[in-house]
Parts: sequence; structure tokens; C-alpha cells
Amino acid sequence: MNARPTMQDVARLAGVSIKTVSRVVNNEPRVDPDTRARVQATIDELGFRRNEQARSLRPGQSSSLIGLVSGDLGNPFYSAIARGIEEVAYEHGHLLLTASSEEQPARERQLLETYLQHNVAGLIVAPTLDAAHTITPELLRGVPLVSVDRPVSDPDPFDTVLLDNRAGAYRAVTHLIHDGHTRIGIIDGNPRVYTGQERTAGYLNALRDAGLTPHPNLMIHGHHGAQHAEQATHQLLSQDQRPSAIFATNNRIATGVIRALHARRRTLAVASFDDFEFADVINLPLTLVSYDAMDLGRAAARRLLQRIQGDTSPPQRLTQPVTLRVPGEAH
Repeated sequence: MNARPTMQDVARLAGVSIKTVSRVVNNEPRVDPDTRARVQATIDELGFRRNEQARSLRPGQSSSLIGLVSGDLGNPFYSAIARGIEEVAYEHGHLLLTASSEEQPARERQLLETYLQHNVAGLIVAPTLDAAHTITPELLRGVPLVSVDRPVSDPDPFDTVLLDNRAGAYRAVTHLIHDGHTRIGIIDGNPRVYTGQERTAGYLNALRDAGLTPHPNLMIHGHHGAQHAEQATHQLLSQDQRPSAIFATNNRIATGVIRALHARRRTLAVASFDDFEFADVINLPLTLVSYDAMDLGRAAARRLLQRIQGDTSPPQRLTQPVTLRVPGEAH
């Protein structure tokens, strides 16, 4: 069953009336125990969920809700994505509900189930690492979903909107090489995260295309966030063969790199995937992979609306472009 199962479906398969199903769903008395068990087994088999929002809707009224499950909403990246989604949703008469998974698969699934109980018209998710076990067509039962920033799995059974991570990293590192750098370090977060994998691949491709051999001692993974990245930078700069430039795979890592350089009173070329506030006033040679995160949200919302309106074409992977920005250079 691809469509969302209804109370009528449960009643038909269990061989009871809709009123009996309603009594079981609402845990009312006066239901024979054997009948209750049969209805509950049918509910479990079909994946039926009580439609919380429909209970409060007027007859003929349909849901206008879209649910977003993102990473940490305190991260400006995810906040900008949410703003982009909200902008498009509002233009089309939809209200956006937002919540954060905090990168926890169990919380992600709980939020999705809650949204589904409230009859959302569709879902947008920035998936957790283990989302392939959490987000399944069986869970959604016909409710359209678009993943943003990362795929749910590869290949992805859902529409996905991504940044051009590999090409952006490639361009940033190539720019450093053209500036004369041959020992370029990289600091990345969790090596399982799709975006980091793609950006590391772009870094390696740029080195190899320039005839440079990647040095394992210049590659540090598992240091997501500013504090860990600061420690990783001190580690790189304490080596006998220090890097002359560092590529940070996101702006929070870049913040840690810059803090470490400031503490050591060192000047080093830094490339960052992600632009960040105050980049134009930092007295370091910076190369930034820039993009509009709101555009990611807008693209995800537009694709979801197409699904809500009945598009049944195969899942699409949409890639948003990035640009290279060098603060201080004339445009």
C-alpha cells in the first residue's frame, strides 16, 4: 500500500465497522478483546496512524502543514534553510513546522511520526547519519519527503537537494595551489558525514590533478566544531613539516583554525567551505566557498510542492551551485 492507510482500510481488512476501529484507536471500552486484538494487528500491519489534525479540520478542509526536521537550528546554516523553505511555503499557502533532530536518529524518527500524526502534506529532512534505517517509504505511507544537504542513503529513494560539495572544495584547494601552496592541510568533522566525504574528495582530486601527493599527516578527520578544530590546528602547526595553508570543510571548523592562528600569532592561508560573518575584516589570506543556504531551502520546498501537487516522477537529485569568494579581491 503506497497511499496513507485510512480508518476505512483498517475496518475493511479487519472485517469490522469504522466505529469499532475508532473505539480501538481511541482506546474506548466496550470492545470485545478478540476484536480489539484483530483490529490492532490490522493497524500495525497497515501502518495506520490516527490523523490528529484531521480531527480538528472542518469537513472538506485539507492540511496545509509542511514539517521540517533539520540539524541544530542554532546553526545559521540550518536556520537559513528553514527561512528559504518558509518563504516558498508561505507563498503557496502552507505553514512550516520546524524541529531539530540534534543528529539523533531516535529523535528524528519520533519527530517524523509526530508530524505524520498531524497530517502534514509533506516533509523536508536534513537526515541524520543513520537515516536510512529511520526514514523509509513504509514509515511515510505515501507522504512526500525531500532530503536537504545530505541524502537519506545512496542511492536515495527520495528527492534530494545538495550543494555542489566536491566541486566547491576542488575550486578552493586549486586556488590555494595556484597561489603557490604545496603543503595544504585539511580538517574535517565526522568522516561518515556525506558533505565531509564529498569535500575531502574534492580536496584530494585537486591535489592529484596538480601532481601533488596527499600527506596523511596533513589530513585530520573527526574534529567537527570550533573547539576541536582549534586543537587540530595546533596539532598541524606543531609538526616539523607544517602546512602553509589549511582547508576547513565548514565554517565552524574555519573558526577554530582562525582562533588557533591568532593564539600562535601566525599568518597562514585558510580556505573554508562556507562563507562566514566578519570574513572581510580578518587579517588572513582567505578563500571561501560561498552559496546562499536559503536557496537550498527554496529548492527543497519547490520540489516538495511539486510532489504534493501530484508529481510521481522518479526521485531527483538536485545540485545547487557554489561560488568562490576571496575577500579583498575586486569583483
